[in-house]
Amino acid sequence: MRFVLQLLVMALVGATIGYFLFDLSSNGEEGQAHFQICASAVRINCVVEGDTLWYEGKKIRVEDIDAPEIAHPKCASEEALGQRAKYRFLELMNAGPFKLVRHGDRDTDRYGRLLRVVERDGQSLGMILVNEGLARRWDGRRHPWC
Repeated sequence: MRFVLQLLVMALVGATIGYFLFDLSSNGEEGQAHFQICASAVRINCVVEGDTLWYEGKKIRVEDIDAPEIAHPKCASEEALGQRAKYRFLELMNAGPFKLVRHGDRDTDRYGRLLRVVERDGQSLGMILVNEGLARRWDGRRHPWC
């Protein structure tokens, strides 16, 4: 009986620690890595588009912006702007340490990508792209780029 009680206490302590670790991670995961443009099937730290990246093997959709599509653009100007957004996002990701912060209610989108805002020194990297005309604030709907 004493052994069972010890197991229950250990499980309760473990669950409590896990809860607090999860709760802290929702306030932001700090990181730094060298990013490349995603070009192969192996994707560890790379940028796909101006609003999508892989970090430590996890696919992340930048939660606060919408960048032009590259994979399936509706017109040549969307693809060109999307390429500019992708390379600028790569430059921003390689500029130093960043934080991945969950702001919304959902952890993932319908494609299974983690939803995070990428911040450096409290500033959203996505909003830098918006201010430079390379992305839009995400309002919950896609709008045409053409």
